[in-house]
Amino acid sequence: MPPSHNRPIDQGIAGLPETVRRLPASERERFERIFRVDVTKGRIVPPEQMRPWIERYFGSVEATLEQTIVHVTDLVTGHGALFNPLRSRRPHIVDRNASAIDLDAEFGPATEDPLEDPYSMTPADEFGRVEGRFCVTGSNVAKFDGFHALVIFKERNPLSFTREMLHDYVDTGLRWAQKARETEPEAKYFLFMWNCLWRAGASLAHGHAQVMLGRGMHYPAVERARRAALAYRERHNAEYFDDLYHAHQAVGAAFEKTGARVLANLAPTKENEVLLIAPRLDAALVDVLYDVLACYRDRLGVASFNLAVHMPPLAPAEEDWSDFPIIIRLVDRGDLNSRTSDIGAMELYAASVIASDPLLLARLLRDTLGAG
Repeated sequence: MPPSHNRPIDQGIAGLPETVRRLPASERERFERIFRVDVTKGRIVPPEQMRPWIERYFGSVEATLEQTIVHVTDLVTGHGALFNPLRSRRPHIVDRNASAIDLDAEFGPATEDPLEDPYSMTPADEFGRVEGRFCVTGSNVAKFDGFHALVIFKERNPLSFTREMLHDYVDTGLRWAQKARETEPEAKYFLFMWNCLWRAGASLAHGHAQVMLGRGMHYPAVERARRAALAYRERHNAEYFDDLYHAHQAVGAAFEKTGARVLANLAPTKENEVLLIAPRLDAALVDVLYDVLACYRDRLGVASFNLAVHMPPLAPAEEDWSDFPIIIRLVDRGDLNSRTSDIGAMELYAASVIASDPLLLARLLRDTLGAG
C-alpha cells in the first residue's frame, strides 16, 4: 500500500496533477521523468434546441459546459492518452432491429463452429498438436508468421474460464513454443495473445488464444519497449520498468500481489488497460492474471478484451534483454452490442481517447485482489 500522502484519488484522474504536485521531491522527479501531465478545459455554447438531446445522453447541460481533459504522456515510449470521463456517456450506434447479445445462444448447438472439432476442422503444425487438459493447438490457416497457431479452448464460451483453465491455456502455449523451437531453433521470439470475442478482433466466437514464434528480431511492439527501456537506463542510470511501477504506485495506480506488479496504466491504449509486470511467467503470475480477468468479467462487466504477453526471447539473442521483465497487457474493448468502434483516427494516428479512469480502476483491482 502506498503511503497516505500518495492516495488523494477521490477525484480520480482529474486530481492527478494535484497528486503529483504533493509528492515528495524525489518521487515527483521520478514521476515527471516518465510522465507529462497537462490539463485543459473544453467549453461549449449549445443552442437552446439542443438542450434536450444533451440532457438525454449526458444527464445535464451543466455537465458539458466546461469539461476537464487530462493529457498523460509517457515520455519514454511516446504513448499517451487524453482522459475525459464525459465521453463514456456519448451516444453509440446500436442496431435497432437486433436483439441484445445472448452469449448462450451464440454458443448453442445450431451455431456453425469449426473449432468445435479442431482435430477435423483445423490443421496441425508440422510437429503435430500440443494437448492440454482444457485445450489443444491447431495451426492457423492464414498465418501472421511462420509459426502461428491457435490454442483452442474445449469450453466454447471464452468467458467461462476458470483458474485451472487459464493455467492450462498458458502452459499449452509455452509447450507449443518449445515444440516449434525443436523444429527451428532460430525461432525464439514468443508471443501469446487472446482476442476475446468480436469486439477484440476475434473472427470466431469459440474461445481461443493465439501463439506465435518469430525469428530474427522480436515483434515490433516488444522491440520498441525494449529499446525505450534501454535508452532510459542509459540516460537516467535507472531501470524503466521499475520506475514505471513506482511512478504508478506513487499516485495510487499500482500495487503488488504475490510478486507481480499490477498497474492501472496511466497512458492506456484503450479503456481499463492493466499491466502486469513480473520477473517470470510462472504460476503465481498466472494466478494474478486470472484474478484481474475475473475482475474484468465479474466486477466491470467486460465481455471483450485483448491480452498479450511480452517476454524476452526463449534463447540467447544478440540484443540486450537483461532488464526486460514479463509484461502482460490487457485492455477492455467495449460493449458487445455497440456498432461504434472504440478505435478511430485519434487512436491510430494521434493519442488514445479514454473515458475510463485508471485511478478508480486501480482501487477496484486492489479491493478485488485483496492487496490491502
